[in-house]
Amino acid sequence: MPAQPVDRARESATATGEEPTTLDAVLALAPDIRTQADRIEQDRRLPVELVRALVRAGVFRLCVPRALGGLEAEPATVLEVLEQVARADGSTGWCAMIGATSGLTSGYLPDEEARLIYGASPDVVTGGVFAPTGSAVRDGDAYRVTGRWRFASGCQHCDWLMGGCVVQDGGSPRARLVFFPARDVEIIDTWTVSGLRGTGSHDMAVRDLHVPAARSVSITDDRPVVPGPLYAFPVFGLLAVGIAAVAVGIARGALDEIERLATAKTPTGGRRLLAERPTVQAQIAEAEATAGAARAFLSEVVDEAWQAARGTGAIPVPLRARVRLAATHATTAAARAVDVAYTAGGGTAVYAESPLQRAFRDIHVVTQHMMVGPATWELAGRVLLGLETDTSML
Repeated sequence: MPAQPVDRARESATATGEEPTTLDAVLALAPDIRTQADRIEQDRRLPVELVRALVRAGVFRLCVPRALGGLEAEPATVLEVLEQVARADGSTGWCAMIGATSGLTSGYLPDEEARLIYGASPDVVTGGVFAPTGSAVRDGDAYRVTGRWRFASGCQHCDWLMGGCVVQDGGSPRARLVFFPARDVEIIDTWTVSGLRGTGSHDMAVRDLHVPAARSVSITDDRPVVPGPLYAFPVFGLLAVGIAAVAVGIARGALDEIERLATAKTPTGGRRLLAERPTVQAQIAEAEATAGAARAFLSEVVDEAWQAARGTGAIPVPLRARVRLAATHATTAAARAVDVAYTAGGGTAVYAESPLQRAFRDIHVVTQHMMVGPATWELAGRVLLGLETDTSML
């Protein structure tokens, strides 16, 4: 029977009389996440007891409105929490990110549907896929939904899932996210991959599923129904920040590991510790600066966007572009830092028990996400140069 995660944050809070924050709880949980990393990878999913620990920590309610029992946290808090989870394990960080950022859609749903999905239980976990690869055909006050979606991260531990659909109701086709109970979804085992193996990002499918039309949103066309600066943040923008948080966390974990390894390893044929080699010293210092500077830029832009959201209730397009730019840059820089750490680890880094090889594989899956992919550089550059641009993805 696997050991249950120790709630060290709550034990500490009991001693001080203070309720732990989500960040406190995540930092306390991190050692347990690290010890389960091999199991997570082998099982290709998060252990149920770990998901429950993340639920208790409040990770999956970071972006849910307070009116629904959520935390409605500042983006800077979301960034820091997800970074620390990913620092312990990339797959866990990714699943935490998907569950947390999907909660932002609760601010777009009609109140009755939002309470059904997010307000019925504090333990609810949501996820899904934004890509509109499904079809929703109008049937009175409902849709008949059929579709198959790839990359449904964490789908095996979700209570509700959402799938992007092209809606056909007699007018022009348009994209909407449709929500359905996880019990109505077929999970198709497809997740045999290089990195982020523990995320269980299988395909999901539904066929001719009856879904109330009110249980759908458009994150590009609809306005949030919940007031507050968090819901002035574009969903895609906060998703990109969450992805970058995972990337930075993976990089931080890799740098932790190479710094530990360098002070303990004497390379084959050598007489000095790895840490005593000038080349390694310079490489690790540069990797620290690369990752740290990118993290600082991301934090700066997220804070700037938050202040705009608080001040005016809106984030202008140029600043939205900077959010995506900073997230993409942070992800790219994190990958460079991991590459340095992996290379410096030498032969040790190629073994399955080395966290460096897992970080290397994980980070190079994170960089493949379209929210932080190469096209973002062009998108942000066009906006910065004042050129006519399709900004729907901002």
